[in-house]
Amino acid sequence: MSQPELSVIIPAGPGERAWASLVSRIPPDWPMLITAVDARPRHLPEHIQWLHGRPGRGRQLNAGAAAVSSHWLWFVHADSQLDPSSFSAVRAWCAQRGQGLGYLDLGFLPDGPRLTRLNALGANLRSRWFGLPYGDQAFCVSAREFHALGGFRQDLQRGEDLDFVVRARAAGLPATRIGGRILTSARRYREHGWWRTTWQHQLNARRLIRQARSSPPAGPAP
Repeated sequence: MSQPELSVIIPAGPGERAWASLVSRIPPDWPMLITAVDARPRHLPEHIQWLHGRPGRGRQLNAGAAAVSSHWLWFVHADSQLDPSSFSAVRAWCAQRGQGLGYLDLGFLPDGPRLTRLNALGANLRSRWFGLPYGDQAFCVSAREFHALGGFRQDLQRGEDLDFVVRARAAGLPATRIGGRILTSARRYREHGWWRTTWQHQLNARRLIRQARSSPPAGPAP
């Protein structure tokens, strides 16, 4: 099976360095673009494209999508680790011309409380039962559908991923589990406490879902 035309887009916030571990595990023949606030590191491998711009994850993701010409966009958070199964899953999804929003199963890295296993279980069940994955599950979407939806909202400090999912569903684009697994950092649960962080996520999610359902389409991304 030939590899589909796909670009991996990785947003990196100010001072973010976790992307170095992530990109070291992505095959070098997969086009990669890091959309970042900081300047390009001196020793970054030449096959990795670096886009320097303004902060804000929604803005950075949109800028990355606008900078590539690939048919498929795969958005992967910088503090994640991709299981080897994820590459074959995404490749198959694109080769089959999957429609809507593809996502991976979620797990947590061992850098936080063990109770985050419950969060991963809840996230995967929520994604399958209600079609509401989060951005740390590595969305894969065609560039055509992404731009038709107007990309990510740029006025949200958090939750641009859930807002995008809700708007995609309203436009008739389902969220689909494509197989494969991704591990994301649990450091926020360690730093702010498991219960407090879990409860805050639930409150934020409910608020964002209500806002997304009541908001008009975002319009074409700049």
